[in-house]
Amino acid sequence: MTEIVSLAAELRQRAGKGTARQTRRAGRIPAVIYGNKEKPLMISLDLNAFFKLIKKPGFFTHLFDLTLDGASHRVLPRDVAFDPVTDVPIHVDFMRVSANTKITVAVPVLFINQDKSPGLKRGGALNIVRHEIELLCDANAIPEHVVVDLDGLDLGASVHFHSIQLPEGVATTIAERDFTVATIATPSGLRSEAGEGEAAKA
Repeated sequence: MTEIVSLAAELRQRAGKGTARQTRRAGRIPAVIYGNKEKPLMISLDLNAFFKLIKKPGFFTHLFDLTLDGASHRVLPRDVAFDPVTDVPIHVDFMRVSANTKITVAVPVLFINQDKSPGLKRGGALNIVRHEIELLCDANAIPEHVVVDLDGLDLGASVHFHSIQLPEGVATTIAERDFTVATIATPSGLRSEAGEGEAAKA
């Protein structure tokens, strides 16, 4: 289950570029809470506190409890805008969620047991085709990771989505095909040796 992060927020009374710039000069980030058939709320967040959170892995799969005027709002971050020059976050969009909210979210892939892969031990390279997989699930049941076990995989092996076990109630949005998640690529040196061996036999 995904992590739930608590974060304090303040209400913004007005929208507009001028107000947003004033908010940023005060060391805060303009943000908005929307969805769940409720009126959007314009808020702001402390820049330093938010900057630490966005640097952590899986930011977009974590639920947030935003505390605002004594009330708590359960939300999921959906978009962050960054300054093109400084790369500092300048605006955040949060979507309200409840226990019944179905969402589509990109969940990071975690590869385990690299040391138990014969192909990697022989010098092969892990070729990651998908660093994230888009899943459909309940908002309160977002997986922290999609786990891929490399135990026993040799050179030339491929990991397809059908071999990955998902939690109950979680499904991929790509249902029409069994896509490749990663492969164990054969290093060029071994390919050359194999080719020379075949040529010698001929």
